[in-house]
Amino acid sequence: MVYIHSWQEYQDAAEALYLKSPTKARYSVKWRSSEGKLVLKITDNTTCIKFKTYSSIFLNRFEALNLSLMQKMQNKRPDTPPSVALLAPPTTEEARVSPIPGAPSTITPSASVAGGGVSKKKKPKKKK
Repeated sequence: MVYIHSWQEYQDAAEALYLKSPTKARYSVKWRSSEGKLVLKITDNTTCIKFKTYSSIFLNRFEALNLSLMQKMQNKRPDTPPSVALLAPPTTEEARVSPIPGAPSTITPSASVAGGGVSKKKKPKKKK
């Protein structure tokens, strides 16, 4: 077991170890709140790399490493941001028109909503 003292070296070594053998690599995180110690460990049964810190400064870096490893484990690439046209809410005219011909409209009359919610009647208590 090798403790690496530089964060950048640990991050590079951890990602390289995972890419070398993704089916065997295991990644673990240990947090000891009584000591305020964070220990990160990645191994592939032949090589074990560890990083230990008592500083809270490394939390953002730790989160970035987790995100990077999770993306590699899921075999996904970072998504490109969606275009603005896809995020724009539909106009009232577009909302009234159903995308399927002959299907009912998705807008409900506002009169039924104006009454508020329906409250349940409480059951009377049983007499003894």
